Amino acid sequence: MNTLTYWVGMAGTAAFAVTAVLAVAPRGVDFFGATVLGIITAIGGGTIRDIILDVPVFWAADLAYLWVALAASLAAFAANSLFTRKEIYSLMLYIDGLGASLFAIAATDKVWALDFGRPLAPVILGIITAIGGGLIRDVLAGRQTLLMRREIYAIPISFGCALYVALLEFAPAYRSLGAAAAIVLIFVLRAAAIHWNLTVPDRLASKPKEG
Repeated sequence: MNTLTYWVGMAGTAAFAVTAVLAVAPRGVDFFGATVLGIITAIGGGTIRDIILDVPVFWAADLAYLWVALAASLAAFAANSLFTRKEIYSLMLYIDGLGASLFAIAATDKVWALDFGRPLAPVILGIITAIGGGLIRDVLAGRQTLLMRREIYAIPISFGCALYVALLEFAPAYRSLGAAAAIVLIFVLRAAAIHWNLTVPDRLASKPKEG
């Protein structure tokens, strides 16, 4: 399971680095700026998580994460010219969903293994890790964050993390299978929300005071 978690984290790192480059590609940002944003986005959520856990920051203990983020950023920068602006935005959303699903479950598993604040902390830190990099990306890119829109974004992540924690608590023998299933579930729900433009209900309009 440790090996699976490691490679899931690597895949999430690459995915988030790509989304950052795609987010700024239409603005004509040079490769250096795009690469820096890609690395910051890729490691941002996990860094916040490890600071809260008071453990060595994951990328400082294994520089392979930085190299993967760098390589993914450069590859995305080289390939972004092959897509139109609309295609780039759509691709970014799907890859962001994949990265979020990977990071969410990898983080939940790490926090659970450290026996930190069970059962709520693994879910909360899984969500923070999944959305942290994306929030940093959107703020630095000058875009409205996905979290502040009505798109169904954090709900699938929360649902997947909660189900994975329930499995770890009641059926730990199926940990690896459960992790894979939770990742797929989060991504499928997020992809469905993107494809069909599903949103959460808007707040109720306030009624005018009488009299």
